[in-house]
Amino acid sequence: MDVLIVGGGPVGLLLACELRQRGLSVRVVDAGRDAGPHSRANVVWPRNLELLNRVGVTDRLVERGHRLSGTAFYSSGRRIGTAYMSALGDTPHPHAVMISQNETERVLSERLGELGTAVESGVRLVGLDSPGSDTPGDHPRARLEHPDGRVEEVEPAWLVGADGAHSTVRSLLRIGYTGSQLDLTFAITDAELTTGLSGDLSHYCYSPRGAVVLGPMGGGVFRLAVNVPHDAHPEPPGPEVFQRVLDERAGGGSTVEGLRWSATFRVRCRLAERFRVGRCFLVGDAAHIVSPAGGQGMNTGMQDAVNLAWKLGGVLREELDGAVLDSYDTERRAVSHRVARSTAFMTRFGVVTTPVRTAVRDTAFRIADRTGVLQRYMAPQLSQTDIGYEEEAAGPLAAVRAFTRRTAPVGARLPVALGGGDGRVVRGRWPVVDRDGYTLLLWRGTGAAPTARALRGDRVRSLVAGRAAVLELDRSVHPSLARALGNEPVAAVVRPDGHLQARVTPPDPDRLRGVLDGLPLSTVGSGR
Repeated sequence: MDVLIVGGGPVGLLLACELRQRGLSVRVVDAGRDAGPHSRANVVWPRNLELLNRVGVTDRLVERGHRLSGTAFYSSGRRIGTAYMSALGDTPHPHAVMISQNETERVLSERLGELGTAVESGVRLVGLDSPGSDTPGDHPRARLEHPDGRVEEVEPAWLVGADGAHSTVRSLLRIGYTGSQLDLTFAITDAELTTGLSGDLSHYCYSPRGAVVLGPMGGGVFRLAVNVPHDAHPEPPGPEVFQRVLDERAGGGSTVEGLRWSATFRVRCRLAERFRVGRCFLVGDAAHIVSPAGGQGMNTGMQDAVNLAWKLGGVLREELDGAVLDSYDTERRAVSHRVARSTAFMTRFGVVTTPVRTAVRDTAFRIADRTGVLQRYMAPQLSQTDIGYEEEAAGPLAAVRAFTRRTAPVGARLPVALGGGDGRVVRGRWPVVDRDGYTLLLWRGTGAAPTARALRGDRVRSLVAGRAAVLELDRSVHPSLARALGNEPVAAVVRPDGHLQARVTPPDPDRLRGVLDGLPLSTVGSGR
């Protein structure tokens, strides 16, 4: 067995689909998670729609879900700003999808079944020995308990814990899970509403009494999340709780017709001390849990899965050097820190109650909305299209640099389509990068007389010698990609997840050869 995945939620399922697509042997076991709806995610943001296209489920999710064009913000019933996904301009999927986590899991399970694998439900991890090294032969040894009490011992080449915030894998590996509690309690529900609020926007309503978030699910159903005093309401809270909050905080005009379910939960933020021990990895809530503000948790976990999948798949197929796996912890830990900070800030920002702080917040929103800063900053943050692996990304001036830079730095996400890497240009202007290996984009620039000689595709293909797919771009590409690549000729090496690995400007053969020699390609396999 190549990989044992513990946990059959959306993160584990996506990882399994990615690996099975590459022909690897994968088992997914799930002990039976707490299916309480309070922990269930309900939105897939544009960046994840890009990534999910790698396993062919994006169109299915869009078809079964409810499209959102943006997020509106209110204070005491008056709109103070709107961030539009539809105006992002740098993604093939300029919208979010509201869809229950149950349905997302169903779509991914169907896809995994098409790839020949099913989740083994009721199989529990009860023991794990990890040598703490990734040298050959040091495989983890896992003990699995089946529903009939039978205990099976297996030694997969790699093991991944996708088993949630109370991860057994993390516990057995003795990895700490530390963080802070925001000391807030939220009540949430899926409610049938009669309302005049737009059905293609999510709505963040702030007031001196607290906050309420309304996310339309389609068919008159809204996900509601409201902060409430600790232990102030029965469990589960009834419709009167949500009706009172809507009247107090959302300006009235909305009537709760019925609840499909409801629950309360305490907001917590946690981060695992390590995301890897030897041949064992943590992904999703097993590695990090953030505030629910902005619906970032599941989406962040899915990005863990994609980041790990293309690297682990390449190593298992002897196409990538094992050292590439060291970057998983580094890259995803930095992103987790960033998402945890931003969601905690959004949570605190939304529940300020004093007149001075409320005035400061509302004024900041209105100015940001009128100047376009809200669209340039908040929309990419919510959509997660601003997630990158640049060394500078986590710095305090990251937002300023993002506004002022003209070309994409190394590590940034490029506005490309993610798919099979067959060299097609889809939707007119979105080049498709290789799903499993590196892609070399040859861009001649926008000048009147580009130095085309160094960028001749036949010459580059002989130089690449199977180390990357080669796509020659012309000026028909989407303007956002042209801006990211810049005005001058460039050879851009793109990772399978669409992030910029390297750029060579000017793209002369000697410099390009040096960059290609530095890719983490295996000397054992084919190099692709």
